[in-house]
Amino acid sequence: MSDRLLEFDVAVIGAGIAGLTCAERLRQLGYTVVVLEKSRGVSGRVTTRRFYGLRADRGARCLDPSGTLSQQLVRVLSQQGIVEPWTDTVYRLQASDGQISPQPHWCPYYAPPTGMNAVGKFLSRHLEVWLNRRAESLTPTGDRTWHVQLKATGEEANPFLTQGRQVEISTPEEVTAKAVVVAIPAPQAVTLLESPDKGMGDRFLHHLRSVQFDPCISTIAVYPASRQAQFAQRPVQWRSLVVSQDPYLSWIGWDSSKRPGSSPPVVVFHSTPAFAREYWSAKDLEPAARQLLDRTAELGLPELRDPEAFQVDLWRYAFCQRPWIKPVLSTAQPLPLVCAGDWCGTAQIETALHSGLEAASWVNRQFEQFPLPPLASFWEVLAAVP
Repeated sequence: MSDRLLEFDVAVIGAGIAGLTCAERLRQLGYTVVVLEKSRGVSGRVTTRRFYGLRADRGARCLDPSGTLSQQLVRVLSQQGIVEPWTDTVYRLQASDGQISPQPHWCPYYAPPTGMNAVGKFLSRHLEVWLNRRAESLTPTGDRTWHVQLKATGEEANPFLTQGRQVEISTPEEVTAKAVVVAIPAPQAVTLLESPDKGMGDRFLHHLRSVQFDPCISTIAVYPASRQAQFAQRPVQWRSLVVSQDPYLSWIGWDSSKRPGSSPPVVVFHSTPAFAREYWSAKDLEPAARQLLDRTAELGLPELRDPEAFQVDLWRYAFCQRPWIKPVLSTAQPLPLVCAGDWCGTAQIETALHSGLEAASWVNRQFEQFPLPPLASFWEVLAAVP
């Protein structure tokens, strides 16, 4: 083994909402925790892209405080000045006739003006997070620990987050931990865990393989600032627009409306799963973006056809189509390991929060090292973070 090997109580693979929530709960209990993330930033699909000198949310659209946990999260984030109300109405565009109708919500949807990834940044403020580090292999050892082999995914020095500070250091290439939390999409977890030497068992892997995701193509489009006034005069002042019964588009979001004072209009388009599957293996996604923009014009929004610039991504695991039926998927054989994520239910961010907290409780039960305080204390500690 490398002399750059570090030991922790728990290694959390994946810095999405579930992974960060689990890691923070365990940290508050007193465990030593490291979060391993293959990307260059935290938040997973609750992500924000810097493009054309602007910010745009290309993944999760907003925070819906309909669930108990997401209500608590929004309350804490509001107290910290991180999120603000965005809209209290989702509009629906019928592809068959082009009619747009409102669907008021019982409470506002929220969004951070700085971008949705502010949620993950807040949850990770007291955590040790290694960015640009992919977990390549996971092996049980003779001393009752998991050995995690890592691979650098960044081109330069590896960002290392500790207590909200990012510094450039050479992080270790190996980690050992008494327990592992796998908080990544189930298909990626299968790839990491399915080799026979891990001793996961056929039943565990069968459950993991049963989870299925729908893909989505996300396109960020920036329009000339001179057209801001024209866009503001739209007959229907929607910010979130669900497209019904269309083979191409599923949603259009007026992203720049989340950011007061933002001059150039920014719009985000999400495709249907069927459309995204057509480009599953495509090396060039520009034709897909053009099709989505053209289709938007055909549906009665011609002002959105020709942006000044656009950027397109394929989310292979955008929305869970067939979820796991429990909050977590766990096994103590050969060593404690638990899988968590928004695929353990159907409520996306609410599910991710629930799954992350349940994963932390499960890990704590394996060790019986610390008493589990009431969940209210988790939010109190978060709210008290300076």
